[in-house]
This record gives sequence, C-alpha cells and structure tokens, in this order.
Amino acid sequence: MLVDGTAQSHVDLDDPTHLEFEYVRRMAHVVDLAADLGAPLRALHLGGGAWTLPRFVAVTRPGSRQRVVEIDGGLVDLVSARLPADGLELDVVVGDARAALARAPAASVDLLVLDVFAGARTPAHLTSAEFVADAARVLAPGGTYVANIADGAGLAFARTQFAAAAAAFAHLAALVAPAVLDGRRFGNVVLVGSDRELPVDGLVRAAAADPFPARVLDDARIRAMAGTAASDRAAVPSPMPPSGFFGRP
Repeated sequence: MLVDGTAQSHVDLDDPTHLEFEYVRRMAHVVDLAADLGAPLRALHLGGGAWTLPRFVAVTRPGSRQRVVEIDGGLVDLVSARLPADGLELDVVVGDARAALARAPAASVDLLVLDVFAGARTPAHLTSAEFVADAARVLAPGGTYVANIADGAGLAFARTQFAAAAAAFAHLAALVAPAVLDGRRFGNVVLVGSDRELPVDGLVRAAAADPFPARVLDDARIRAMAGTAASDRAAVPSPMPPSGFFGRP
C-alpha cells in the first residue's frame, strides 16, 4: 500500500504472519519476546497503515485486545474494504495518535506501538519527550514500547528519540540494519523501551537469523548514543527520506 507515493504497508491476507518490510519483521521479533509466546496482549497501535502488525498479533496471540488509531478516515475505509481483517477483533478508531494516547488510562496496555507517518515523516507532536513519557504512563508494569524511527546518516534524529526514551524507561534496546547504523543509507530504527529487563540475547538471535539481519543495540549503547530530547515546543518531524527510499520518486 502506497500513501502519497510512500510505501506504508504490505499485507498478506492469506498469511498475516508473512511480513515483508524489514522494520515490521523486527517489531514482530519484539512482540514474540515481549511476553509468554501465545499469551494474549492488550495492545495500542498508534498509526494504522494496513494494520500489518495488529494482524500478526491477532493470529499469533489469539484473544489479544487491540486498538488501532489512524487519523486518515479515508484510509481506514479503504483498508476495511480492500484488505479486510474480519474475525481478528481489531478495534480501529479514527483520530489523532497523541490525543488517543492522552485519553488512554494509566497502566492499561502491555504493548504500545508507534508507527505514524504523515506521508514520509513522523509528525513533530509524536517525537517529543512529553509524548514518550505519556507512552510510558499508559504501559502496564512489564509492558513494552516499540517505536519505528526513520533516519539517515549520523542518526541525529534517532539520537533525540533515544534521549526521550532514556528518560522514560529503565531498559532500552534497538534493532537497526548495519548499513543504517553505519550511515551508509537512510532507513528504520526500531526502538524498544520497558520498565523490565529486555530479552536482548533473544533479540540478537532473532535479528541474526532473519533474512534481513540487523544489529541489536543494548541499553548502554543507546544511552551512550543519546543526544538531547526535544520538548513539545522544540520537537520536529522525522527527516524526509531521500528520493528512492520508501518508494518515493
């Protein structure tokens, strides 16, 4: 699925566990290790796309209670009609992700996923320290925060997100392709935060065995790389991908 020329989602209706995009595969590794395999999760997905990860969670963790928040009502209607998720019990609501997060009760979800793009960029109000702090508020004890961050050479933007997460969570990890980490190309960083110790060894094994291998950054590495978190007043959108990335002309 393309939105304004940017590749947003890939869905296999016959097999929701078939994940095509690299970063979604890495998010799925986090989900697989977030709690006992197969145990239902209470999940809040900020950013809908074609509901790829919620479909994966629904199939691999039956009985999960999931809410998907997507601001584009036309997109929700299109996905519902062309890529239906019948029987997966997804609660899809149209609204702003930050507003939906603010309304969510404290300690109400086990998994919170941030994967919001307006075109090819994450909006500024979803990149601030206050936003990440509110995400931590909504997570139940032992819950997991997962954010898809797009960035380029030097990871200057990702470092601000590392700093925001470092202030909100006791434990951090990240999964990133070697070429992105080394600054050789633009791409995705999957950032993970929790108040519990994260299964870094398991993530290393899953990332190494994946068809798209990734490096796993542990808590110490992320905190060493962290820059300065931006407040709501100073927050900026994620950088615009260069031509040729994410399907952009």
